[in-house]
Amino acid sequence: MACTFQSYEDAVAFHGHTCPGLALGYRAVTHALFLLHAGRARDEDLVAIVENDACGVDAVQAIAGCSVGKGNLILRDLGKHAYTFINRKTGTAVRLVQRPEPLTERLDPAASALRTKVMAGRATPTEVKEFHERQEKIIEKILTLPISELFLEREARSEIPERARISASVQCATCGEMVAEHRARVRNGKTVCIPCAGEYSRGW
Repeated sequence: MACTFQSYEDAVAFHGHTCPGLALGYRAVTHALFLLHAGRARDEDLVAIVENDACGVDAVQAIAGCSVGKGNLILRDLGKHAYTFINRKTGTAVRLVQRPEPLTERLDPAASALRTKVMAGRATPTEVKEFHERQEKIIEKILTLPISELFLEREARSEIPERARISASVQCATCGEMVAEHRARVRNGKTVCIPCAGEYSRGW
C-alpha cells in the first residue's frame, strides 16, 4: 500500500519555524505511518503516544492528525524523545526512540559549541549567522538520513487506549464555572473544580 504524507513544509507552517527537533518528529511520524500503512487521522483510528513536550510533537500533530482535542494524542511527559503509534484498525503498533548518541555532535560537532554561545546571548552576529547556517545543514541531514541512524525501533508495550469519552459537565459550587464531571472533586460534600478543591500532599 502506497502512503503519501504531507510535506515537511506543512509541519514547519504548523510549528512556526524549522528546527532539528521538528525534523526528527517529522521523520518519526512519517516512518511510523509507513510501517502501519496508515494515513492522516480523520478520527481516532490512529493514536500517538508521545513521551516529551518538545518540537517534534508538533510534527506528529501536523502530519498524523493526532490531537488532544480529538483524543488520539496522549502526552506522557517522561522527557524521552520516544513516540508510539498505534493503528486501531489493525491493532499494530510501533515505538520509535531516538538513538542515544548525541545527534548534533554526530552531525556537526562545531554546532554544539555555537549553540551554547547563541542561547546564552554571547555570540557575535557572525557566529549567529554561522549557527543558523549549520542548523539548516543539520536539518537537511536529518530529513535524508536512513531512519535507523536516527531512531531505534522498539516493541510497543502500550495497550490500545480506549476511545475518547464525551463527559457530562457539572457546575463548581465555589467558582460557578463548568467542569467535566470526571475531573471534578468533592470538597466538604460539594462538587468543585480542581483549582477550587486545592492541593493536598503529604510529600509523596
